[in-house]
Amino acid sequence: QVQLVESGGGLVQAGGSLRLACAASGGSFANAHMGWYRQAPGKERELVAGISFSGSANYADSVKGRFIIFRDNAKTTIFLQMSSLNYEDTAVYYCYYNYDYEYWGQGTQVTVSS
Repeated sequence: QVQLVESGGGLVQAGGSLRLACAASGGSFANAHMGWYRQAPGKERELVAGISFSGSANYADSVKGRFIIFRDNAKTTIFLQMSSLNYEDTAVYYCYYNYDYEYWGQGTQVTVSS
């Protein structure tokens, strides 16, 4: 069983920055593909960024150049550094873990005020 605990969400003004963290316990963190999805009100959940066990990252076009995903295997934590935030980034952000099975965090709210 894997547990994921997200943190770092909050209210930020447009143009600001936030760093999300997702701490994993259980499972095989070093071998897992992990990442972040988000869901805005009335919209489907969408991939924001993913990172492989080797550290290779992929991003949604909408966040390329603004968001950076990275992982700390020693702390079994992944991070999402978000910069130049805009109103369209407002959503609940969910961390996921994928190795044999898929697990999801409870979500953390990010609200960007215009």
